[in-house]
Amino acid sequence: MTKIKIKKGDMVKVIAGDDKGKVAKVLSVFPKTSCVVVEGCKVVKKAIKPSDNNPKGGFISKEMPMDISNVKKVEEK
Repeated sequence: MTKIKIKKGDMVKVIAGDDKGKVAKVLSVFPKTSCVVVEGCKVVKKAIKPSDNNPKGGFISKEMPMDISNVKKVEEK
C-alpha cells in the first residue's frame, strides 16, 4: 500500500476524466481502494425509493469516488 499524500479538505485539480481542469475540495479519501471524492466532480443521478424522509422518492445528485491518480494537489495561495 502506498502512502496517500492527499487528505480530506485539501484543494485538488482534476487532471483526467470528464471534469478535467476543475479545482475543488476533497470531501473524503478511501486509502484501501486509493480513491477520493471531490466536491462537484463525477456527479451522478441516483434513483431513491420513497421513504419517510422523502415520500415521493425521485432522484438525487451524488459525487462518486474517482481514482487518486486522476487528481493533483494544488497549493492554496
